[in-house]
Amino acid sequence: MSELMHKAAELINIASVSRNETAIADLVEQHLREIESLEVIRIENNVVARTFFGRPMRLILGGHLDTVPPSGNEAAEIRGDELFGCGSADMKGGIAILMQLASMTEAPVHDVTFIFYACEEVARAESGLLAIEATDPNILLGDAAILLEPTNAIVEAGCQGVMRLQVTLGGRRAHSARPWVGINAIHRVASLLEIVAGFDERMPVIDGCTYHETLQAVNINGGVAGNVVPDEVTILLSHRFAPDRTIEEAEAAIRKLFDPVIDEQLGDELVVVDAAPAAPPSLSHELLARVVLESGSAPVAKIGWTDVAFFFERNIPAVNFGPGDPLVAHGAGEFVRASDLDRVQQSLHALLNSSSAAHQS
Repeated sequence: MSELMHKAAELINIASVSRNETAIADLVEQHLREIESLEVIRIENNVVARTFFGRPMRLILGGHLDTVPPSGNEAAEIRGDELFGCGSADMKGGIAILMQLASMTEAPVHDVTFIFYACEEVARAESGLLAIEATDPNILLGDAAILLEPTNAIVEAGCQGVMRLQVTLGGRRAHSARPWVGINAIHRVASLLEIVAGFDERMPVIDGCTYHETLQAVNINGGVAGNVVPDEVTILLSHRFAPDRTIEEAEAAIRKLFDPVIDEQLGDELVVVDAAPAAPPSLSHELLARVVLESGSAPVAKIGWTDVAFFFERNIPAVNFGPGDPLVAHGAGEFVRASDLDRVQQSLHALLNSSSAAHQS
């Protein structure tokens, strides 16, 4: 078993469901404080380590410590060259790589900030990145950032924006034996869902990366009693939008889409519950272009939202690049391959020690 597989297995065996990251943060902090080249800062269950060699550029390498609740996969299990367990792909394999890279910072050509943060898998307002920023925003300064989200060891550029919307459709109550004197709000959902099912899933190409927009109904609630025509129903929608749209533009497009079925006289309304912005590819930055080169694969679009958007909002270009298949993340059969762990570690180590990259700066 490789050193990285051993470390990742150890991390999997430390439960760290969101809001319960103390034990894993303690282990990471202890490991980092043993490395002389690093300044280590602990903020709640977030751990930051930084080098100060006076290099021309600073690279941020980050990953979240939390996982979703396990599904019978609490314990790490190695089967050949694959490591199974909760968080193996998302993203304790990435955390293991960050810890190993932190031990190899005697003379990097770029200064490095390692960020291990809590509460990524829950509401954005709870993110450990926000807790770090609230304490001292200078901690998060850098020229570029790489997040070790699972990407099959291929650079995933930018990220899509995400928006949750709640649509309320009204009606008029009546006895179910005499429905013609009322208006059934639940029946009105059919027209709205027809629009959702026929949504034009835009696939814009940005800097050579193809993004894929989606609109899905994810929850519905309505009804009063078995003998009452319902006068209200609510539908929760999830919308993923491409980086060529702002939150405001994405909202305007959805509102226009539903104009034909929204009747304000019946009390209909569409409300944005929460939203997070998209981030463009940012592959023109020399450090991010370099990691694409080191990865050995052409970049692809990030289909989903990550904290790449957090850094882009703060004028720090960022990409996703980590071990593990995003399609197995959060599932009972989640796993990470040893080959992914090695490829990502080797690519990032080369980036931190590439004299040609230093010369370009």
